[in-house]
Amino acid sequence: MNTFYSRYAQGQVRWHDLPGHGDPLVFIHGLGCASSFEYPRVVADPAFGGRRAILIDLPGSGYSERPASFSYRTSDQAKVVVELLDKLDLQAFWLYGHSMGGSIAIEVAAQMAERVNGLAVSEPNFYPGGGMFSREIASQDEAGFVTSGYAAMLAQEKTAWAGCLQSNAPWAVWRGAKSLVDGIEPTWMTLFVDFPQPKTLIFGALSLPDKDEEAVRKQGIPVQVLADAGHSMSWEQPAALAQALNRFIAEHE
Repeated sequence: MNTFYSRYAQGQVRWHDLPGHGDPLVFIHGLGCASSFEYPRVVADPAFGGRRAILIDLPGSGYSERPASFSYRTSDQAKVVVELLDKLDLQAFWLYGHSMGGSIAIEVAAQMAERVNGLAVSEPNFYPGGGMFSREIASQDEAGFVTSGYAAMLAQEKTAWAGCLQSNAPWAVWRGAKSLVDGIEPTWMTLFVDFPQPKTLIFGALSLPDKDEEAVRKQGIPVQVLADAGHSMSWEQPAALAQALNRFIAEHE
């Protein structure tokens, strides 16, 4: 695992650089998750095609540090990702983000459009308001969530998400959730639609129907649907996600 000190986050950010061919695909994880937890199985799958991959643990998550002074808003997380990609001097790369990570990836792509070969997002937050988990978290005040809400949430969680949720700082989870509820202007949907390079939206079939998926289709943007998968597609159907990402890159490289 690699590490660098983020001046923006005021802490160490860690990532995997997994060898393979071609320009790397940069993975950005969602709320309460960690790329080091979610994506090794996806990258290792034969369907991924042996491509190079960079798996970032965002500040507050996984193996990265958890500075209490950082905002953990999507726009500030995006700045940390840009900081890392600049440090790596990557002049050409692909971007993938899931859920909150999809929103962050959209913001990164908007800032680095000339270097992003293509953008794939799966079930991102496109508008303010958050999703079920982020709304529940943000409905509490930060102090209450840090003191007791996080532990209660972790105790109730029985899915694989609990494994990476427990590696996240509770203040990072709360501030990230609040950021999704607050949203940005222009919206993530506007930035996604306006992004000039190739792009695709990935949805789990079990998450449909969904108004955001329908809206993206109406814009003429390609949508890929993964059978037998819901929101947690990276561990529900890792081979299908690997194939979808490889297919997207192969069509545009």
